[in-house]
Amino acid sequence: MKLNELTIKEARQLLDSGQLSALKLTEACLDQIKAVDGEIHACLTVCEEAALNDARAADKRLQAGERGGLLGIPYLCKDIIMTKGLKTTAASRIIADYVAPYDATVIKKLKEAGAILLGKTNLDEFAHGASTENSAYGPTKNPHDLTRVPGGSSGGSAAAVAANLCLFALGSDTGGSIRQPASFCGVYGLKPSYGRVSRFGLLSMTSSTDVIGVFARCVYDTALVLKYLAGDDDLDATTAPEASSEYQEMTEEKKSLQGLKVGWPKEYFPAELDPEIKKLIEAQAAKLKEAGAEIVEVSLPYTKYGIPVYYIVTPSEISSNLARFDGVGWGSFALETGTLQEFYKISRGQGFGQEVKRRIMLGTYALSSGYYDAYYKKAQAVRTLIIKDFNQVFNKVDCLLTPTTPHPAFKIGAQVDDPLAMYLEDIFVTSASLAGLPAISVPAGTVQRENKNLPIGAQLITPRLEEARLLMIAKVLSEK
Repeated sequence: MKLNELTIKEARQLLDSGQLSALKLTEACLDQIKAVDGEIHACLTVCEEAALNDARAADKRLQAGERGGLLGIPYLCKDIIMTKGLKTTAASRIIADYVAPYDATVIKKLKEAGAILLGKTNLDEFAHGASTENSAYGPTKNPHDLTRVPGGSSGGSAAAVAANLCLFALGSDTGGSIRQPASFCGVYGLKPSYGRVSRFGLLSMTSSTDVIGVFARCVYDTALVLKYLAGDDDLDATTAPEASSEYQEMTEEKKSLQGLKVGWPKEYFPAELDPEIKKLIEAQAAKLKEAGAEIVEVSLPYTKYGIPVYYIVTPSEISSNLARFDGVGWGSFALETGTLQEFYKISRGQGFGQEVKRRIMLGTYALSSGYYDAYYKKAQAVRTLIIKDFNQVFNKVDCLLTPTTPHPAFKIGAQVDDPLAMYLEDIFVTSASLAGLPAISVPAGTVQRENKNLPIGAQLITPRLEEARLLMIAKVLSEK
């Protein structure tokens, strides 16, 4: 096995035993980026010199006797998370040359742990999309089939892990932006509970659902990275005061699920669902049953309102959050115009892509006088009902099992002219985001399309702040 294909757990053993250096591991990842990323386009920025220097510093810590954790482990980060001294573009022209003056809390934590940042990954502009085709710098391609999308908005991070460019990657999930690309790319994708991980330093999209999460190659790695990301943060008032856990301990040994009840929500298995995908998820249910869990059919009747609620709440918050990007404070537009109003029209008109403009206009309309009560306020009321749905179901079961996506990765360009079809990509993932619940996409097998085996994910959802339980159940699904 090549060094860049190691899991964190495998690399950790080699690093701690002295059989491998952080420098060699980092060089292997950088070599892979040079070899394949020209085609995949997962990375927007590669900080080779800084990464090699960080690797040498990690080796010194290892030589001094420090062991464990993420010390010496190379990773990539979605380019919507602040990284001091590096560009943070959000894949948008309007902040193309913006260099972050500080590190996001998650980056600061990973630096302290000795993880090695290789660079920044591509995304849908400002995280607006489900395919990574909305990037101002061109689409990322799915490593399993270069004619298909990797999903989005964190498609660059998902593709990077699938293509072995790094040992793990950070993404953000607002309405499925980690789980959907994880499904399309055949990797593990964790969206923690809202508030479990600090959002400080994440360029806000939808402040009430944004979460930073993890892509990795196995459940153990996912759990280990979460251990370092999770925790209260004075710089983010929404973080949960509950202490994080040694999450990886829940994934180290084979666990019995005796006594656990896993919900099979009928709304996530409509008659139109691809029979091949349903069969793959049924196989995952059989695994859980074999481990001792009871599979219980449940109902979440307000699920059908998840997409319409999300696409009112999200554009509304986008309209507010993106008002700061005006070509002055963050951008590099040197325009000579007659009035400030004309400057804004040009800088935002040229700086923002089509999908960003669409969402700003939708959100501004929903928040406007005479429409606020009819749209935004009503959507928030229905969101409350979606949360109650989950609360009632979790009085009966410990976890939910669903498909992550209704189909495998689609062709690049297939949906660019159909915004509604693109919004429906989030059909199985938005509700958990609206309710602030932890969820993970676990590889569940493949379906064949045009002689290519394309990955499909199974989604697990648990009550808020129950990541330990979520990861324990995910470990069962990951076992052969």
